[in-house]
Amino acid sequence: MAKEEYVTQRNKTGDTAALRNRKNFHSSRKISQTPSTPVSKHKNRQTAGHLSGDDVQSSNGTSTQFSIRGHFSNESSSRVLLMLVMGLSFSTRLYKITDPPHVCWDETHFGKMGSYYINRTFFFDVHPPLGKMLIGLAGYLTGYDGTFPFIKPGDKYEHHNYWGMRGFCAVLGSFLPVFAYLIVLELSQSHTAAFITATLLIFDTGCITISQYILLDPILMFFIMAAVLSMVKFNQQQYRPFTAPWCLWLVLTGVSLAGALGVKFVGLFVILLVGLNTIWDLWRLLGDLSLSLVDIAKHFAARVVGLILLPLFLYVTIFAVHFVVLNQSGPGDGFFSSAFQSRLIGNNLHNASMPEYLAYGSTITVKNLRIAGGYLHSHWHLYPEGVGARQQQVTAYLHKDYNNLWLVHRWDDNNSQSGTPDLVRHGDIIRLEHKETTRNLHSHHQQAPLTKKHFQVTGYGINGTGDTNDLWQVEVCGGQKGDLVKVLRSKVRFHHRATGCVLYSSGKTLPKWGWEQVEVTCSPYLKETPSSQWNIEDHINSKLPNISLSVLKPHFLEILVESHIVMLRGNSGLKPKDNEMHSKPWHWPINYQGLRFSGVNETDYRVYLLGNPVVWWLNLASLGLYLIMVAVASIVQQRGFSIGQKRIEHSHILMKGGGLLLLGWLLHYAPFYTMGRVLYYHHYFPAMLFSSMLTVSTCLIHSPMA
Repeated sequence: MAKEEYVTQRNKTGDTAALRNRKNFHSSRKISQTPSTPVSKHKNRQTAGHLSGDDVQSSNGTSTQFSIRGHFSNESSSRVLLMLVMGLSFSTRLYKITDPPHVCWDETHFGKMGSYYINRTFFFDVHPPLGKMLIGLAGYLTGYDGTFPFIKPGDKYEHHNYWGMRGFCAVLGSFLPVFAYLIVLELSQSHTAAFITATLLIFDTGCITISQYILLDPILMFFIMAAVLSMVKFNQQQYRPFTAPWCLWLVLTGVSLAGALGVKFVGLFVILLVGLNTIWDLWRLLGDLSLSLVDIAKHFAARVVGLILLPLFLYVTIFAVHFVVLNQSGPGDGFFSSAFQSRLIGNNLHNASMPEYLAYGSTITVKNLRIAGGYLHSHWHLYPEGVGARQQQVTAYLHKDYNNLWLVHRWDDNNSQSGTPDLVRHGDIIRLEHKETTRNLHSHHQQAPLTKKHFQVTGYGINGTGDTNDLWQVEVCGGQKGDLVKVLRSKVRFHHRATGCVLYSSGKTLPKWGWEQVEVTCSPYLKETPSSQWNIEDHINSKLPNISLSVLKPHFLEILVESHIVMLRGNSGLKPKDNEMHSKPWHWPINYQGLRFSGVNETDYRVYLLGNPVVWWLNLASLGLYLIMVAVASIVQQRGFSIGQKRIEHSHILMKGGGLLLLGWLLHYAPFYTMGRVLYYHHYFPAMLFSSMLTVSTCLIHSPMA
């Protein structure tokens, strides 16, 4: 505040002397903090708005005061504009929020997941849990009982109370134009630019549509924009370090970052944006000769706490709540390890007891560690003619079944111990006999059904009698010769002795002759991957003492790490749904094609996600215009042309504020070109928010209205 008085008084007295030395400048600023002539509240506010970033000091050290004036220069007009923006935004998003009264697009996923939270049923999703938790909480608080099945798009909601979940998403989506207004106002100090930015987003059909349904996108964009607004506000407080507003905006930035990442991993992009801004800010502080190294260390520590430790703590807390709430067995069990499943109430492993270490003569089930890898399985059906050897099929089955049971034998068939059976160890050679059909797990040099570079795996022999192609060597991943195989916890590979390949679940679905189960092969590629790793889940041996599986339950950090591994693998393996239009990143800025939300089935209501062409094409043109304007301004500044103080100030705003928005657009758009997963039109909307803010800032920066 005192600094603002100092600058204001200098302007009043017409003092234009250059402050050549940065140290002298800060000394003067400290002196000015003594009581002086009061400055009106309005002038203080106006001056503070122009003392942000490096705007106080130009590149040659000249003290400046930006005073960009608009039509709405007083505080009451600003409040009226903000209320108008809020009114328009909320009314357009909440209008007919219950239409259509049936499931639209991904409501079938996120509405169902909200139901799972209400019912405390465990499920799997490729995104972090915060968005679905909030959707479930909104439904619970508005009377939804979690009983609607959300089977497919087009299903009628009928008497079920779904408006609360839609309304929650719409409310968060309504804040996007409000946040955009405040961000542009802070960066440009132009009420006109801020209002037009908000107007573009208020009346963009794409932004309206994506905010009106039970989706993660409005929740994600809410946290992204909240993080950017908090960061910009924090930047404006840089000459008031460690004051209450400075600390408040720092903490809000960290909270918003945790929220963005807690909804989708796309939140990493805004974390990168804030991180780059913070690095630049710390670099500026390092060059401030008026600050001691102790002061700089305090600044660094504050940012570590507010922007790293606090978001990390909140992010981990989100998962802690997620695991506590979802404690019932559900459709997500099979995606996780057996040890993970043992903590879920209703799962057959919960509070179960079995022998701790694998032994000869045991009956076991063997589960693959890849996502949806399935249980090692066989049945009486043979491979058809032309598909390798016509022997018994061996597959991976995603559900628990009697045909998943296998008997563990020594390679020399000597299992007749009178006392305690011998334990299986790393390096042992074993034979696995299918309990139901009595055929051995077998491989040979025939091609696998679908993965042609792998070998076929079959069931062979009669009553456990086969040949040398039935022998497998047990390898405990990360183990040494003699290590025991621990039930649930040990990762095991089965190395085929005759061919040198390893037992493998390809994840590919077999045709109808294979009952659409998952292909099992023997891979000649020996690199350790989840597809070639297995664990022992069920273990039955009456000659061994049982232990409670509760002692084998993983601790919190283990399940946290496992859940992230499973999410990342699932995300990279996403495939398009039937009748669904996926797209490429270059389609998005030109509004090439949208996304059908409703109308796949025979419904009376059609919803199509597509942006307003005027807004989107103007955004695209403005990106090129911004680069041209920055290039021209840089050349003019470098050549030292006389363009007037006001134009210099405008150029600074253009390059600094506009540069931040351009960087935000790039970080939320360019990474999609490197992704191998399926992509959709809605992925562009976070980048579109930055593009819209940049458009108005570019077009109005030299306008007399601004």
